Amino acid sequence: MPRLVAVSNRVADPRKTAAGGLAVALADALNASGGLWFGTSGQVVERDAGGTPGEAKVHLQRAGEVTLATVALSRDDHDAYYLGYSNGVLWPVFHYRLDLAEFDAGDIDGYRRVNRLFAHKLMPMLRPDDVIWVHDYHLIPLAAELRAIGSTHRIGFFLHIPLPPPLILAAIPQHEWLMRSLFAYDLVGFQSDADLQHFARYVRNEGRAKQRSDDVFHAFGRSVRARAFPIGIDVDEFDALMQGRDAQDTLATMREQYAKRKLLVGVDRLDYSKGLPQRVRAFRRLLERYPENHMSATLIQVASPSREDVDAYADIRRELEGLCGAINGEYGELDWMPVRYIHRTVARKRLPGLYRAARVGLVTPLRDGMNLVAKEYVAAQDPADPGVLVLSRFAGAAEQLGDDALLVNPYDTQGTADAIQHALRMPLDERRARHARLHARIRDHDVHRWHREFLQILKEDLG
Repeated sequence: MPRLVAVSNRVADPRKTAAGGLAVALADALNASGGLWFGTSGQVVERDAGGTPGEAKVHLQRAGEVTLATVALSRDDHDAYYLGYSNGVLWPVFHYRLDLAEFDAGDIDGYRRVNRLFAHKLMPMLRPDDVIWVHDYHLIPLAAELRAIGSTHRIGFFLHIPLPPPLILAAIPQHEWLMRSLFAYDLVGFQSDADLQHFARYVRNEGRAKQRSDDVFHAFGRSVRARAFPIGIDVDEFDALMQGRDAQDTLATMREQYAKRKLLVGVDRLDYSKGLPQRVRAFRRLLERYPENHMSATLIQVASPSREDVDAYADIRRELEGLCGAINGEYGELDWMPVRYIHRTVARKRLPGLYRAARVGLVTPLRDGMNLVAKEYVAAQDPADPGVLVLSRFAGAAEQLGDDALLVNPYDTQGTADAIQHALRMPLDERRARHARLHARIRDHDVHRWHREFLQILKEDLG
């Protein structure tokens, strides 16, 4: 079996439950092949006098059958590649927020330099038959850098965040170089069909690509296969977490403390793409328009810290805290606080209990690649008495989960409030039917199917 080499900005130990996300997704495939996972350590090192960027050695450690290989970045490289270009340009633009993008010409040089560093550090560790799987927007040009120094490996790329339409992409300086870099891969994967269509339109219109088949595009002297591979969760692993002591204790506590309340829950990173102020305003409109929810409906909003040294994130934190405080000040009673706002990370082992205690799960981003919280909320529900998922139509998950969730436009405050009211009043039979269909869908399209299908197609010839 060829060895799988995963490459991402950050590396995590796939054996640890707290790692979550990508670590859970890759664990099976990496363990099966005794794989290698390469990326940054997360450490930022200051250079010695006369030093050069990227001179840190690769640090190796074993995690069961998997080898973890990490490098530390210099301050200059980290600031340009990670803070500047990846999160100052690509993140906002790919989430349709051109107004928040900071197009500093120097940052793209750092982005290219770190991708070149990754290639030069990784290449000596590769075996001839390795299959390489590169993840996310930080490393779009990595395959091109590897090809430039002689790699002939099968290399795939998966974009975990949305890909915007061509006109928005074209706002990025040197967008042609960025998208041309994708043609160094053998397979490019997106979260949704909408993202795939944006890619197809861009490469046909801007790159004059020829479409050789439904999923193969030829331009810049190379062909690439592009498909949608919606990522899922490990439903069985989440079920096991639900049965664990942490989740059960959390569920018992929630039910005891909120015995007379109907809980709504949102769990997000504190990020401007998540639509948190819009969600809180919709909850306020619910209380205004449907006063029967006074003393009854309680929103628990977890907003985990995220990039707090960036002004846009500090601004949204202040806005969110102000909104929550205003609602509690206007509507709160001695024995009822409408909003419980938590600005810290809740342990992953506790989340299933929190999800199950909630009558309504609110997943209402302004734009999201997939959003696995939606699927985790469904997985955590009691089939005999399930809650209702209220889901933004602008999350990638909406393409999969469809109308069995209550789809909303998060910009429409009144419409979202009406959907929440519908969820709170939904009869048991309808809740059970919707949940059964949603659960079947997330089980059928789980994370194991995601990585199996991607790697199987990556190993196939384009034909």
